Amino acid sequence: MKRFKKISTGLKSFLAFIMLCLVQTIAFAQDKKVEVDITTDKGGGNWYAQPWVWIVGGAVFLLLLVALMRGNSNKD
Repeated sequence: MKRFKKISTGLKSFLAFIMLCLVQTIAFAQDKKVEVDITTDKGGGNWYAQPWVWIVGGAVFLLLLVALMRGNSNKD
């Protein structure tokens, strides 16, 4: 039984090693040059990129949080 466990553990280790080698080979095969052009001078932009949207959203969140905390108190 001990011999079977050694064989099983060795086989699992060997298969894990082979699998990791194959994954590494696939990862190296994906290596290619990708050029990304990021420009911010386009008109309009995204609404969530504006700072005032985050400020207003934070204020609304705080107001809702305060309202929920106040409404949860029970005075008997």
